[in-house]
Amino acid sequence: MSYLMLTKVQGVILGPISRVLGWILNVLFKFTNSFGVLNIGLSIILFTLVVKIIMFPLVIKQQKASKLMVIMEPELKAIRNKYKGKRDTDSLRKMDVETKAVYDKYGASLTGGFGQLIIQLPILLALYRVIYTIPAYVSPVKTYFMNVVYAITGISDVSSLTEGAAADLMQFATNHGVSMKGVNAIGDLTGLTGEVLGNKMVDILYKLNPAQWSELGQAFPNVSAVIAENAAAIEKMNSFFGINLSTNPFNGSYVPNVAWLIPILAGLTQWFSTKLVMANQAQPKNDENSMSSQMMKSMNVTMPMVSVFLCFSFPAAIGIYWVASSVFQIFQQMVVNYFLNRVDIDEMVQKNMERANAKRAKKGLPPQQINQNAAASLKSIQAAAEIEETKKAEKIEKIKKQVEESTNYYNKDVKSGSLTAKANMVAKYNEKHNK
Repeated sequence: MSYLMLTKVQGVILGPISRVLGWILNVLFKFTNSFGVLNIGLSIILFTLVVKIIMFPLVIKQQKASKLMVIMEPELKAIRNKYKGKRDTDSLRKMDVETKAVYDKYGASLTGGFGQLIIQLPILLALYRVIYTIPAYVSPVKTYFMNVVYAITGISDVSSLTEGAAADLMQFATNHGVSMKGVNAIGDLTGLTGEVLGNKMVDILYKLNPAQWSELGQAFPNVSAVIAENAAAIEKMNSFFGINLSTNPFNGSYVPNVAWLIPILAGLTQWFSTKLVMANQAQPKNDENSMSSQMMKSMNVTMPMVSVFLCFSFPAAIGIYWVASSVFQIFQQMVVNYFLNRVDIDEMVQKNMERANAKRAKKGLPPQQINQNAAASLKSIQAAAEIEETKKAEKIEKIKKQVEESTNYYNKDVKSGSLTAKANMVAKYNEKHNK
């Protein structure tokens, strides 16, 4: 799949979600602006809180499924061990039926919490899309960038933008090493006009750091005053406790600065929130050294380190979202753990079965039929396996008895293992087979 095709697919899938999330962020921006506060960092934090609240029901469902999986795991592991190394069709069919019977026993879905994770994934990707391109979704912020677009192109309405109007800005970006890649890549502007071209120009301007804004004024001296005025407002919006959110914490220098706090806090808060999640999904003591358990422990260390690295590389605005998300996750997880620690498993299973039966009723199927069929199939398989094992044991016992009788016959009245016993064995063999 080409990059262009991938971008189009992402646009179709993430576009509608991004617009909804962008609308929420725009409302929050206007809300803080009504109090005289127009700050990207504060709006990102409020935005993160709202999104966490919206996604809370999905988190509860996903973690309830995970908790149920921990309880089911010993039975599932026993089934896997039973059929370990068996790859024939019959064994795989039996393993599937027995596995399904365990899921039906607890009223759980085979997809478990993966369905909830699949729902959350496009939301999370859309979140980064919005945070990475805030002017595209937040009109109060976009206004300042459009003022600069109008100044450097000499037009007063975005619909008047013609193809090639962004040529000078593109040349400036090339000369000053402004990246044209990212969540919303700039690409080729050939053939673009009007609002579409204006949005692309805003995307370019949003990538500029404070030093590049100053250089932009020098590149367009006739409108340098307009650029400086809007650049100052944009810098003020991007300033959060002395950190410019449009720049990366790592600026090429290994001398620590205040912006380094963002990736460090991102790593620490994610590590702690992950510990809280794992506390709710603790493995049984006899399974603490299992491969899955060791993998989870490794991820608990690896993922926060990855967060630190990425937050050093991305604009600080992404890091602020990451930190805020982890902090809210900590408080959210405390609530989730408190709730799940008091959930009665039997009651949870009963409710799962009731929901499953409700779905079956809509399809015109009798209640608990899946569980009954699975149980019946499981009993049938177990009965067949027991008969097979019995026959195998009887055959082994018969062979053993034949060997014992043969040995007794040939060693009759003679010391076992002696030369006489061996000669007698040959003689009796000939005698037995000459009859």
